[in-house]
Amino acid sequence: MSDRKPIISGNWKMNLNHFEAIQTVQKLHYSLPKEVYDSVDVSVHPPFTDIRSVQTVIEADDLDILLGAQHCHWEETGAFTGEVSPAFLAKLDVQLVVCGHSERRDLFGETDEMVNQKVHAIFKHAMTPIMCCGESLDEREAGETEAKVLSQVAAGLDRLKADQVASMVIAYEPIWAIGTGKTATADDAQTVCNAIRNAVAAQFGADAAAAVRIQYGGSVKAGTTEELMAQPDVDGALVGGASLDPDEFARIVQFAIA
Repeated sequence: MSDRKPIISGNWKMNLNHFEAIQTVQKLHYSLPKEVYDSVDVSVHPPFTDIRSVQTVIEADDLDILLGAQHCHWEETGAFTGEVSPAFLAKLDVQLVVCGHSERRDLFGETDEMVNQKVHAIFKHAMTPIMCCGESLDEREAGETEAKVLSQVAAGLDRLKADQVASMVIAYEPIWAIGTGKTATADDAQTVCNAIRNAVAAQFGADAAAAVRIQYGGSVKAGTTEELMAQPDVDGALVGGASLDPDEFARIVQFAIA
């Protein structure tokens, strides 16, 4: 593992009402020794209806957990029924926003161009994007993993400055591993994350490539985290279902710095 500070992010998806979210974030914080937060960034990404409640708890209890969101629109205001403005999230002290998650791409038709617009909007409001990329099972079996992932990365980073890229998070989340119980091997994750870093270096320079943090996502469990995090180009994890269990998520965080 490099000198880049690891980042472990819990994507709660459409789970946990605001009462449950409060309990979960409190239990997570109390399950982790305070010194852990010096070595790893921990973020939680609750549903929109929970964000204000979680924000209040984080601030009132002085928790060392970063508040994130799962999605946003790229416009600040307008006739976009059901969408959420990045400006609204910034007002709630959201620090990180996931964009381009495979479920948003596959279920809601988000394109690479839309993801790029969101990345720019997130930066505009002084938040950090966690930009996702990943291949389907068919693409993997056809040997198209690198081509697919790098095309998503190039499109998502379009028109950014090198310092912006250096400050963001890119999440490699193979679609075939999400919610299936299947996980890419540590070697497979390292191969793709290294290809992403090399692509960043080619487009934005060595300094940006050295600084950008690259997560792995896809059925991450405590038992797989230590080996994944030992890889030189894997800087963290985007955790789905396992992040709903505070004890399991705490183990993942601790394995990340083992």
